[in-house]
Amino acid sequence: MNKYIAAIDQGTTSTRCMIFDHGGQVVAADQREHAQLFAQPGWVEHDALEIWERTQQVVAGALAKSGIARAQLAAVGITNQRETTLLWDRHTGQPVHHAIVWQDTRTAAICARLARTGGQNRFRRKTGLPLATYFSGPKIKWLLDNVPGVRARAQSGDILFGNMDSWLIWNLTGGTSGGVHITDVTNASRTLLLNLATLDWDAAILKTLGIPRALLPAVHSSSEVYGIATGALQGVPVASDLGDQQAALFGQTCFRPGEAKNTYGTGCFMLLNTGARAVQSRNGLLTTVAYKLGSARPVYALEGSIAISGALVQWLRDNLGLIETSGAVEALANTVPDNGGVYFVPAFSGLYAPYWKDSARGVIAGLTRFANKGHLARAVLEATAFQTREVLDAMQRDSRVHLKALKVDGGMVFNETLMQFQADMLGVPLQRPAVAETTALGAAYAAGLAVGFWQSADELRAHASVARQWQPQMAGRTRAALYAKWKKAVTRSFNWTD
Repeated sequence: MNKYIAAIDQGTTSTRCMIFDHGGQVVAADQREHAQLFAQPGWVEHDALEIWERTQQVVAGALAKSGIARAQLAAVGITNQRETTLLWDRHTGQPVHHAIVWQDTRTAAICARLARTGGQNRFRRKTGLPLATYFSGPKIKWLLDNVPGVRARAQSGDILFGNMDSWLIWNLTGGTSGGVHITDVTNASRTLLLNLATLDWDAAILKTLGIPRALLPAVHSSSEVYGIATGALQGVPVASDLGDQQAALFGQTCFRPGEAKNTYGTGCFMLLNTGARAVQSRNGLLTTVAYKLGSARPVYALEGSIAISGALVQWLRDNLGLIETSGAVEALANTVPDNGGVYFVPAFSGLYAPYWKDSARGVIAGLTRFANKGHLARAVLEATAFQTREVLDAMQRDSRVHLKALKVDGGMVFNETLMQFQADMLGVPLQRPAVAETTALGAAYAAGLAVGFWQSADELRAHASVARQWQPQMAGRTRAALYAKWKKAVTRSFNWTD
């Protein structure tokens, strides 16, 4: 009997494989980092071949740690960093260029040119997205325009495009020997090329961007058998595909309209389930596909995307050397009782929701001779909480839903100082689930549903439990004063680049 489900979680800084039992509990996990490549200011790249190598290593590692034979796996699911863009040769499996990461800003000029006709929201009615460097479509155009010979090869059908989900599934199912070239609706909805109504590539947008349809993957649901794995997972069905934030929403069992989660990782991403209706935002949020199970109707979500949260802690560690490990930021922040008037706006790649300003850059405001490294560390943590407050405000204006609690997950939810300040800044309780890494869990759940390992959403809900809760403790007047200063600091980051 197949007793387990595997999930491959391909993230921005690392790749992991996790194995879950029928109760949704982690049996084993293995994780490896990959290099972050910065060829120029504003450029962020990954080596896709290194990511595929890490994927194979963590699959083997998780199986070895668990003692489970691959024949005991009912299926494997995929979840991935979204928008990171890769083109590769279908005959050789070689990328034509490093993958362009979602944080990369090199396509700012392309987006500005496109916005001259119809403005930044030119494609929003169809795609739910503004024109921004964040999304895959402009990145594809940059590669076609700037890598010699690639456009002609793409038009002839020799080049394939994919986000990391498509790259992994193609390699897992055979690569150059019959690999399946697909994506799912959640990842496709982050490209700026998918029509949310038809759930297919939009011909008019493809023409405007000059992107040949021949290089695009087929769009499938988030939960179905796409193919059978080869290699270390020989014979195991590949049965789910979800962008990482949608996977976290699914793993948090936010199956009802009005339920929301926030993931604290490299960036910070809040999603609100809006059900069968694709709600167009008027307050700087994204309309995205939350998930689609087989032939069922799609479920949509509103999303607030924050580019830099955990990455700011890494910056404090790697660029300034103020801490030796990311976990040490909390102790440093707690050497002071408050931020000392210091605010850090981490617009390293511009500002995402709700501003969408590519020309913004990071600023530290409110410095005096009184400020020390403890105040800077506290400002680093508080930046995530302030940005999340801005997203929640926008989300409540768009949806007219006032949250009673926010489900939270990701690596930063174990930082007690941040979580308490976040509850204080939002004025609602935060709930951390027993399995905090809900991204991999969501991919496992979707794969399990596809092969009958689990039967229904109600069965998955039965597995959910709250491990930790934070209640707001801050006085309303104090909350308002801190937030007002943050809003003032954000304006100082605007229009920094020409």
